[in-house]
Amino acid sequence: MDNPIREEQLYEDRKQNICIDILTDCRNELYMNMRFLDVSLSGLRFVRHDTIHFLGTDGVNLYYQPEQLMRAYASGKNIVNRGYFHTLLHCLFCHGFPERSNRGGIIKRDETYWNLACDMAVEFIMDDLVLRCIHLPKSPIRRQAEKRFREQKNSKALTAQKLYRTLCELRLPESEIAMYQREFGIDDHQFWYKERPGQPNNSRKRENWDDTREKMQTEMELFSKEAGQSQNTMSEQLQIANRKRYDYREFLRKFAIPKEVMQVDMDTFDYIFYHYGMQKYGNMPLIEPLETKEVNQIQDFVIVIDTSMSCEGELVKKFLEHTYEILREAESFSHRFHVHIIQCDDKIRHDQKITDREQMKHYMEHFEVLGQGGTDFRPPFTYVEELKSKGEFLKLKGLLYFTDGYGVFPLKKPDYDVAFIFMKEDYQDVDVPPWALKLIIEPDELDTEID
Repeated sequence: MDNPIREEQLYEDRKQNICIDILTDCRNELYMNMRFLDVSLSGLRFVRHDTIHFLGTDGVNLYYQPEQLMRAYASGKNIVNRGYFHTLLHCLFCHGFPERSNRGGIIKRDETYWNLACDMAVEFIMDDLVLRCIHLPKSPIRRQAEKRFREQKNSKALTAQKLYRTLCELRLPESEIAMYQREFGIDDHQFWYKERPGQPNNSRKRENWDDTREKMQTEMELFSKEAGQSQNTMSEQLQIANRKRYDYREFLRKFAIPKEVMQVDMDTFDYIFYHYGMQKYGNMPLIEPLETKEVNQIQDFVIVIDTSMSCEGELVKKFLEHTYEILREAESFSHRFHVHIIQCDDKIRHDQKITDREQMKHYMEHFEVLGQGGTDFRPPFTYVEELKSKGEFLKLKGLLYFTDGYGVFPLKKPDYDVAFIFMKEDYQDVDVPPWALKLIIEPDELDTEID
């Protein structure tokens, strides 16, 4: 007599073995077509999960739903290849791990918009790859969406961050959001942001995938001839994701100078001698903390705003708002500082002298962009030399030049530090003179909400 329980167990085992064979076959085919995926493809273990939709990942395991996986494979091998690659790209671009802003906090995003933006980003990457193993015909909805969002951002590399920002700006009706979710939502995101027992924490997972992504970019460069032009979009997204990110607050501290302030210096205070004196002589400590402390503070500096046609007024305001937030920090900036905010395109348009935080706040509230001409980086340096000759600065430490365009640089290095801060929608390296510092940031890094 047959044992129903035993038969059921054998059936489930066969089903699981079939699914493992399917995923292994897909992994091998992806590797054969994209050899630069070798490290990343080995980064996920296959784990059965009966309650998810098709596929899903937590950055360690690739979860699959057996019936849905086998049904998709029966409909077409490319569906599974594409689903596998879709989920892998989420890991490579760290979509499912908390992201820290350049202010140090965790970026808080609308879950619905973020999930959709991530799905759209990886699907657009795959659509641009001319590879038979993942090719599926584009539906009219997909073609219309790709055209719409590329025109909205005027960008070729549509990252998840850019798409999220666009979705927040558009505020599409629920019916349209649902339509895009059906079109682009391939895998299950229920494991995103969750930390599971026995696994590395989210920070460690992000570090692991960051390292994998950097190795992948190197592999792509080595296989550039094999990859061909069809993988330019993916290369651009990898370049954006792999670029070094700097804390703007720390970047500004490069312009600080040592200064002695009236503040108890607990770093030089010795508790042992203090306690010994209090015990030995009653209320007479042998040593007391110093009443002054040497700190690095920004006191005199110049901010130059490029107001040429290429620089949007809204981006300028966001940059100044972000700078103002840092100016409010008492530890980094002296109570009274000396700042000149200069607006310039191909010539000086306006110069506002700021000496305290209240003036800075008033300037922010009434700020207007003046200029909209061409771009020339030289006039502000000549103007600052004139201010120095008039004794405007006690000790000018540096000049910040905010721009998103290209212009003519001065040939001679000034006797103060200079940093060019480029605001760019698409990350692209920019050449500056060897004597200047450079920081490239995107608009999303200035206006994200944090917990």
